[in-house]
Amino acid sequence: MPEYRYLLSEREIPKSWYNVIPDLPGPLPPPLNPATGQPAQPSDLEAIFPHALIEQEVTGAPSVPIPDPILDILRMWRPTPLHRAHRLERALGTPAKIFYKNEGVSPAGSHKPNTAIAQAYYNKAAGIKRLTTETGAGQWGSALALACNVFGMECMVYMVKCSFYQKPHRRTMMECWGARCIPSPSDQTRAGQKVLADDPECPGSLGIAISEAVEDAAAHQDTNYSLGSVLNHVLLHQTVIGQEAIVQMKLAGASPDLVIGCCGGGSNFAGLAFPFVPAKAAGKSLRLIAVEPAACPTMTKGVYAYDFGDKSGMTPLLKMDTLGHDFVPPGIHAGGLRYHGMAPLVSLLHRAGVVEAVSYPQLKCFEAALTFARAEGIIVAPETSHAVGCVIDEALKAREEGRQKTILFNLSGHGHFDMAAYEKYFAGELSDYEYPAEKIREALAHLPKAS
Repeated sequence: MPEYRYLLSEREIPKSWYNVIPDLPGPLPPPLNPATGQPAQPSDLEAIFPHALIEQEVTGAPSVPIPDPILDILRMWRPTPLHRAHRLERALGTPAKIFYKNEGVSPAGSHKPNTAIAQAYYNKAAGIKRLTTETGAGQWGSALALACNVFGMECMVYMVKCSFYQKPHRRTMMECWGARCIPSPSDQTRAGQKVLADDPECPGSLGIAISEAVEDAAAHQDTNYSLGSVLNHVLLHQTVIGQEAIVQMKLAGASPDLVIGCCGGGSNFAGLAFPFVPAKAAGKSLRLIAVEPAACPTMTKGVYAYDFGDKSGMTPLLKMDTLGHDFVPPGIHAGGLRYHGMAPLVSLLHRAGVVEAVSYPQLKCFEAALTFARAEGIIVAPETSHAVGCVIDEALKAREEGRQKTILFNLSGHGHFDMAAYEKYFAGELSDYEYPAEKIREALAHLPKAS
C-alpha cells in the first residue's frame, strides 16, 4: 500500500531557525540609510521594530534558538504533513515523484503564522501593544491578526485595495481575530492620501500598503510595524518548513532533485528552500526554483539594485531584485505576489546562480491548480498555483525524457477564500496581463541614487 503522508510528532518540531547567511556564496550588501547613503544602523530600525528582531535581522549565527512560548503555539499545527502526490503523478503519467509540504493546515490557512507568531511574541515582550502591517491577498494580514489575538495585542491591517474587494472573507477572518482591516491606499495616512490625490482609482500595491503601515507605526509610541516577507528575520522564521521537510523526505526514502516555491517577497520559497542550500553548496545536484507571476516579474525582468521597500521611500534601501518602488502591478488574483521587490537574501542567491527564477501567466496557473485539485483534492491559493504550474511542467518534462526525478514543492496556502477568483476563471473573465514593460521602465528610472 503506497504511503501518502509522512508525519512528525510534536516533539520533532525544529528547536531553532536555520540562518542561511553563513552559507551565502558572498557577503550580503547591507541596508543603507537613504539620508546618508551609509550602512543603516540598528538605531535606524528601533522606531518600528523590537531589539530582538533587529538582532535576528543582522545575526551571522548559523542558527537561532526558538523560544519555548513560540514553540508552544507552533505546536497547534506543526509539524505540518509532507504528502506524496501519487494521484497527480498518475494523472500526469510521469515517472517523477512529487512531494508537497502542506502549509495550508495552519489556523490561518498558510505558512504566514510561522513568522507572525514569532514577531508578535517579541513585540509583546518589548512592551508593544499594537502592530500595523500590510497585506496583499490577506494571508499575511490574517496570520498577524491570529498572532495578535494570541498575545492580546491590537492589530491594524492595510490591505491592498484590489484584493480587499476580491477577497472580502479574508477581511472577515481578520475581524474574527479582533483586527481592523481597511483598503490601501486609504485616506488615513499621508502616504495613502498622496497616492489617491494622484490616482483616485489606484488598485493599490504592497509597496503602498507598507508605506501606510510604517507611517502609522512611527506615529504611535505603543505601536510597531510587522512585515510578512522580504526581511532576513522573516525568512529565518520560515525555515521550520524546510527543516521538517528534510527529515520527512528521509522518512520517505527520497531526496529532492528540484525544490520549488512561488515567490512574491520570498518568505515561503525561502522557508522551504534555504535549509537545502548547504547540500547544494556541498555539491548535490539540486535545483532551487522560485516561481513568480509574469505580471510582476521581479527576478526575471527586474534589476539588482538598491531600492526602497515601500512606495513612499520610508524604509532603508535594500539591495534586491526590483522593478522599482513606484511600480504598481496589475490586479492579478495572486495578490500576495504583487510586490515590486524580492528579499535581499533570495536576490543574492538568484544573482549567484544558486536559485533559478521563472515566471508564469495567470491563466496557466489556474489551469494547473484545477489539475492539482482534481487529482489531489486540495484547492490551492492563486499564489500557490504558480508553484503547481512549474511542478506540472517539470513532471511532464520527466515524462518526455523518460527520466525519473524527485520534486518537492511548498503548498503555501489553501484557496478556500479565493472562490471568486476560480468563479471568474470558469466564467472566462480572467485574462493574462502582458508584461508591463513601459511601466517598469518608468519605475526603474526613479530608483534612488544609491543604485
